[in-house]
Amino acid sequence: MSEQSLPEAARPEHTGDALPEYAERVLDVAELIPPGRVMTYGDVAEWLETGGPRQVGRVMALYGGAVPWWRVVRADGVLLPGHELRALDHYRSEGTPLKEASRAAEGHLPRLDMRRARWDGGERAQGHI
Repeated sequence: MSEQSLPEAARPEHTGDALPEYAERVLDVAELIPPGRVMTYGDVAEWLETGGPRQVGRVMALYGGAVPWWRVVRADGVLLPGHELRALDHYRSEGTPLKEASRAAEGHLPRLDMRRARWDGGERAQGHI
């Protein structure tokens, strides 16, 4: 994905340590998600009323290490490729609802139970970012 596909405010700035405004907003939402709950990339974009799932994913890939990145997820509940075990440790310690993998599932890794784990922004999100 090129930087041009991001909303202008989400494009990486090449001067100083300042984050682009869109990135700050995405990361602020990630920090609001309670332990044991998740939002999809699309949920975050919809909540911010700008960008889309790919833009949110790009922000998380570039800057998400400083926030609870495991709480911003794919809509299908599949654990983030390359980070599955780290994410799984977080999910288990936070009590995030999981669906255990069947024996036929590749790698036998569970998925997130999106119906139970998904957070809609609820009461704690008053004052929208």
